[in-house]
Amino acid sequence: MKNEFVLAFNEVLEEKGLPKDVVLEALEAAMVSAYRRAVNASNAQHVEAKIDPDTGKVTVFAEKEIVEAVQDERTEVTLEAAQKIDPAAELGGMVVVESTPKDFGRVAAQTARQVIQQRIREAERDSQMKHYAKQVGEIVSGIVQAVTPQGATLGLDMKAEGVLPRNQQIPGERFRVHDRVQSLLLEVKQTPRGPQIILSRSHRNFLRRLLENEVPEIYHGLVEIRSIAREPGQRSKVAVAALQPAVDPVGACVGIRGVRIQAIVRELNDEKIDVIEYDTDPASYIAKALSPARVTGVYLNEHAKGAKTATVVVMEDQLSLAIGRDGQNARLAAKLTSWRIDIKSLIEAAADSLQKLGTDPEYTFMAEQETDTLPRVEAVLAKKAEGRPVTPEEYQVLSQFVDRVERGLLHRRSAEKRAEDERRKTLRATIPQGAFVQAIEDAPFSDRLYALLSEAGYQTVGDVMLQMAFDSDAIMGLSGFGPKAMSELQETLAGLTFPEPEPVEAEVEAPAAGLAEEAPQAAEVTPTEAAEPVTEIPAVDVVLTPDEAEMPSGEAPALEAGPEVVVEQAASSDESPAEQPGNLDDIFDQLPEAYVPQDEDSEEEDDLDQKATGKKKKKKKKFVEVQFDPDHGVNVIKRHRKRDGGWDDDYL
Repeated sequence: MKNEFVLAFNEVLEEKGLPKDVVLEALEAAMVSAYRRAVNASNAQHVEAKIDPDTGKVTVFAEKEIVEAVQDERTEVTLEAAQKIDPAAELGGMVVVESTPKDFGRVAAQTARQVIQQRIREAERDSQMKHYAKQVGEIVSGIVQAVTPQGATLGLDMKAEGVLPRNQQIPGERFRVHDRVQSLLLEVKQTPRGPQIILSRSHRNFLRRLLENEVPEIYHGLVEIRSIAREPGQRSKVAVAALQPAVDPVGACVGIRGVRIQAIVRELNDEKIDVIEYDTDPASYIAKALSPARVTGVYLNEHAKGAKTATVVVMEDQLSLAIGRDGQNARLAAKLTSWRIDIKSLIEAAADSLQKLGTDPEYTFMAEQETDTLPRVEAVLAKKAEGRPVTPEEYQVLSQFVDRVERGLLHRRSAEKRAEDERRKTLRATIPQGAFVQAIEDAPFSDRLYALLSEAGYQTVGDVMLQMAFDSDAIMGLSGFGPKAMSELQETLAGLTFPEPEPVEAEVEAPAAGLAEEAPQAAEVTPTEAAEPVTEIPAVDVVLTPDEAEMPSGEAPALEAGPEVVVEQAASSDESPAEQPGNLDDIFDQLPEAYVPQDEDSEEEDDLDQKATGKKKKKKKKFVEVQFDPDHGVNVIKRHRKRDGGWDDDYL
């Protein structure tokens, strides 16, 4: 039995590919069930089973009651036997005793076979669920095991099965058993029979993953897929953009002689794929999305109610190509760009523009500007209606006419939109700010008014008041809103009061006022008065170079730092400073760190701070000074000690 158990245990580990502890736990649970069946033990009794994986020995432990005389060996044990296990055992207590039956061998193993298999299947299902849940949205490969009218069943890794429904297959493709098929892992569901793996070959992300696998530039992030529009089995459009300036996104996806895109086309059952370059300009983007058709003009109406609309004008020979079979090309372009596209031929667009100029009040301002052009346009349209040929110059006249009319209208709509925004901004300033803080549910509206306003998207009382001031007809046009509701709304809004916001500026201006009072005191100190404590500035003999000596008397020498150094040392020295012989340049060459010129930018910042605050900034006290010692005939560096305020002398 031991040998059989060890062999079976190792076979399960190798065959199922499961963790050792998982299988061992399942086997122990099976042995517990086998023990309960063998001895007919109650489920209320605590039973444990331990298995030695090296020898296969099974040991069963059961909790029994300590009694004087044993009547049921399954649940009772004597005090003497219990004290051998636990010396502190007493009558009436419970103790865990080894209860492995003598014949607990082949029969027990046969009884536990079903439980072991069930536990192993559950462990397999859990492992499959965790494995494939991480691969949702990725491409998986499987072998076709069965084909039904509802779909195909694919055998995947880890002995899992995936379902490829009919509606997720590419129209027109057929599968045979043992075919290897790639598909997108769309969804994983947990069911009592294990994980249900749903696959797809018609999803647009399947095309995205194929491009990532086939095009290294996309995989490494040099090219980005911006949008995909797909009709499985027929045609797809892919918009790509380069993230590096030197990369051609379309060429990278197509490959040399189309080798990359052709591999994807074969995988998708000869589905046509249009790769276009993404453009930030919506007009250029729409024109590219309608390829292979050549577009004459694209006119965007972003202020239209509902979806954004683009009017596309093409030549007559490009109209069918732009629309596509059953409108497929235009439909894919609309999905790709998220714009509603209206395609017209040049003749149709010119006729519509001519009619609008004569009948539509919105185009009245354009009719006066096109007075000279209208007869020529009418003549060309009449010529086309009669079936006579139209010259390229006449087509050019029509194209320019349509372009002027459409662009003029768009410019006017944009101007009107800006005027509306400005008017709305002005009206908003007249409404109390507290109204935009108060929600409509906090306002004393009736339940009916609140339901109508909240359904329309109004959130605050200020939004309602702003719309009433801007255009009350918009609220009147709401579904279920009548004159009675409008009167009730006006009365409710008229009775509302809003608290004024707390004056935050007053708290900020208070310190400013204090500064303004202190400012005159600071302003009374003039530069002349500030310099009065310095009674005498010792003279410094400066040796000029021949170039400096030839300068005019009105010009100052280039070196002006010497007097500044002497002024600083005169303020803190009791000794009478002597004349400094020699050139100051020699001094600063000997000790360059002793002179640090003041930054002009810092001086400007100090002046600005003084003007802003009304206070003068204190000058930083210098801790290094240069003096000439006449007794020793050398320059002395005087360093200020921060602790006691004294000075140390260093001789050069």
